[in-house]
Amino acid sequence: MSLWPFILVRTPELKKDQVFINHEKIHARQQIELLIIPFYFWYGIEFLIRLIQYKNRDEAYRDISFEREAYTNEKDLDYLKRSSFWEVMKYF
Repeated sequence: MSLWPFILVRTPELKKDQVFINHEKIHARQQIELLIIPFYFWYGIEFLIRLIQYKNRDEAYRDISFEREAYTNEKDLDYLKRSSFWEVMKYF
Protein backbone atom coordinates (compact mmCIF):
# COMPACT_ATOMS: atom_id res chain seq x y z
CA MET A 1 0.00 0.00 0.00
CA SER A 2 1.28 3.44 -0.86
CA LEU A 3 0.75 6.21 1.67
CA TRP A 4 2.93 8.98 0.34
CA PRO A 5 5.88 9.09 0.96
CA PHE A 6 5.86 5.49 2.21
CA ILE A 7 5.20 2.09 0.65
CA LEU A 8 3.83 -0.33 3.23
CA VAL A 9 4.37 -4.07 2.73
CA ARG A 10 2.85 -7.07 4.52
CA THR A 11 5.88 -9.30 4.17
CA PRO A 12 9.61 -8.64 3.68
CA GLU A 13 9.50 -10.64 0.43
CA LEU A 14 7.34 -7.95 -1.18
CA LYS A 15 10.22 -5.49 -0.88
CA LYS A 16 12.01 -7.57 -3.53
CA ASP A 17 9.02 -7.83 -5.87
CA GLN A 18 9.80 -5.25 -8.56
CA VAL A 19 6.33 -5.40 -10.12
CA PHE A 20 4.63 -4.82 -6.75
CA ILE A 21 7.00 -1.95 -5.90
CA ASN A 22 6.47 -0.39 -9.34
CA HIS A 23 2.68 -0.64 -8.88
CA GLU A 24 2.97 1.21 -5.56
CA LYS A 25 5.37 3.79 -7.00
CA ILE A 26 2.77 4.54 -9.67
CA HIS A 27 0.29 5.20 -6.85
CA ALA A 28 2.84 7.44 -5.12
CA ARG A 29 3.20 9.47 -8.33
CA GLN A 30 -0.59 9.70 -8.62
CA GLN A 31 -0.76 10.98 -5.05
CA ILE A 32 1.85 13.67 -5.73
CA GLU A 33 0.17 14.74 -8.98
CA LEU A 34 -3.14 15.22 -7.17
CA LEU A 35 -1.54 16.89 -4.13
CA ILE A 36 -2.07 13.86 -1.87
CA ILE A 37 -5.35 14.61 -0.02
CA PRO A 38 -7.46 15.01 -3.20
CA PHE A 39 -6.08 11.64 -4.37
CA TYR A 40 -7.54 9.85 -1.35
CA PHE A 41 -10.84 11.71 -1.65
CA TRP A 42 -11.14 10.89 -5.39
CA TYR A 43 -10.07 7.27 -4.79
CA GLY A 44 -12.72 6.80 -2.08
CA ILE A 45 -15.52 8.45 -4.04
CA GLU A 46 -14.68 6.51 -7.19
CA PHE A 47 -14.59 3.25 -5.21
CA LEU A 48 -18.06 3.95 -3.77
CA ILE A 49 -19.43 4.78 -7.22
CA ARG A 50 -17.95 1.58 -8.69
CA LEU A 51 -19.24 -0.47 -5.74
CA ILE A 52 -22.77 0.79 -6.39
CA GLN A 53 -22.26 0.16 -10.10
CA TYR A 54 -20.90 -3.40 -9.83
CA LYS A 55 -22.15 -4.51 -6.39
CA ASN A 56 -18.85 -6.36 -6.08
CA ARG A 57 -15.86 -5.12 -4.03
CA ASP A 58 -13.18 -6.69 -6.20
CA GLU A 59 -14.65 -5.41 -9.46
CA ALA A 60 -15.14 -1.97 -7.94
CA TYR A 61 -11.53 -1.88 -6.75
CA ARG A 62 -10.10 -3.08 -10.08
CA ASP A 63 -12.07 -0.48 -12.05
CA ILE A 64 -10.89 2.55 -10.08
CA SER A 65 -9.03 4.70 -12.61
CA PHE A 66 -5.90 4.82 -10.42
CA GLU A 67 -5.84 1.02 -10.19
CA ARG A 68 -6.39 0.59 -13.93
CA GLU A 69 -3.34 2.75 -14.61
CA ALA A 70 -1.21 0.95 -12.00
CA TYR A 71 -2.20 -2.58 -13.07
CA THR A 72 -1.82 -1.77 -16.78
CA ASN A 73 1.71 -0.43 -16.31
CA GLU A 74 3.08 -2.27 -13.26
CA LYS A 75 5.27 -4.63 -15.36
CA ASP A 76 6.76 -1.72 -17.34
CA LEU A 77 9.57 -0.74 -14.99
CA ASP A 78 10.36 2.34 -17.13
CA TYR A 79 6.79 3.64 -17.11
CA LEU A 80 7.39 6.32 -14.48
CA LYS A 81 10.49 7.59 -16.29
CA ARG A 82 8.56 8.44 -19.44
CA SER A 83 4.97 9.00 -18.34
CA SER A 84 3.56 12.49 -18.32
CA PHE A 85 0.51 13.96 -16.64
CA TRP A 86 -1.35 14.04 -19.96
CA GLU A 87 -0.51 10.43 -20.78
CA VAL A 88 -1.91 9.42 -17.40
CA MET A 89 -5.19 11.26 -18.07
CA LYS A 90 -6.24 8.59 -20.59
CA TYR A 91 -7.17 6.34 -17.63
CA PHE A 92 -9.81 8.80 -16.41
